[in-house]
Amino acid sequence: QRRVAWGTAVTMSYLLTCLSSKSEIDDAIRNTKDKVVVLRFGRASDSVCLQHDDILAKAERELSRMAAIFLVEADAVPIYVQYFDISLIPATVFFFNAKHMKVDYGTPDHTKFIGAFHHKQDFIDLVEVIYRGAIHEKAIVNCPIPPDRIPKYTLIYKDI
Repeated sequence: QRRVAWGTAVTMSYLLTCLSSKSEIDDAIRNTKDKVVVLRFGRASDSVCLQHDDILAKAERELSRMAAIFLVEADAVPIYVQYFDISLIPATVFFFNAKHMKVDYGTPDHTKFIGAFHHKQDFIDLVEVIYRGAIHEKAIVNCPIPPDRIPKYTLIYKDI
């Protein structure tokens, strides 16, 4: 794993850890204990991903005791893109003690957050809810983000 500087012309650069292989992702999931593992799947060249990364980076310090945040270039790990059925980016997946945490966002997909967070506080609130739920051994938690700030999308099933 390596630390990569991300940023836009509007904001200053931030440092987030970038995972570039399946083994690095596996290690992060398996070896991060008692913290929420946040995996952002996306592309550094995508403007929505950069907006999302900016929010993640701004929240990283506040969440450092309860979360570890990682960036994953979707094109570098097609096996995970396929496994998590990531067809829209950015997509954010959460784990706690190597267990995939699910969140009821009010959308058909509880396995990942699709799109960028609108506010830093939305991301912080979500991680806190996931952390508290995981500590109490819940498999799924309710999303604290207001429904009007959750990106809407339609699932399209192929080959049915």
